Amino acid sequence: MNTLGQTLREYRESKGLLLRQVAAALDMDTALLSKFERDERKPNKAQVLSFAKYYKVNSDVLLLAWLSDKIAVEVLHEDLAQEALIAAGKKVEFFKRKKK
Repeated sequence: MNTLGQTLREYRESKGLLLRQVAAALDMDTALLSKFERDERKPNKAQVLSFAKYYKVNSDVLLLAWLSDKIAVEVLHEDLAQEALIAAGKKVEFFKRKKK
């Protein structure tokens, strides 16, 4: 399973684009894009959507990678991480039903 950064790099390389080309097209610093691809920095949701539009990929693919990275990093060092993720999934369903 790839991180968002790995996925972004794969999309860029598969299109034969340089970091500076993508950075210029998305109006961001080349160094920042490099950090995103190396998972040293995390883009915000709007930036993730910009990547999806630029690479012409389904935004859900990149949003899922972005969100799962955020969650995994948050619980990474917790002893109960796996159990908490299962419980969180159940809570998401509960809250969705509650809103209806």
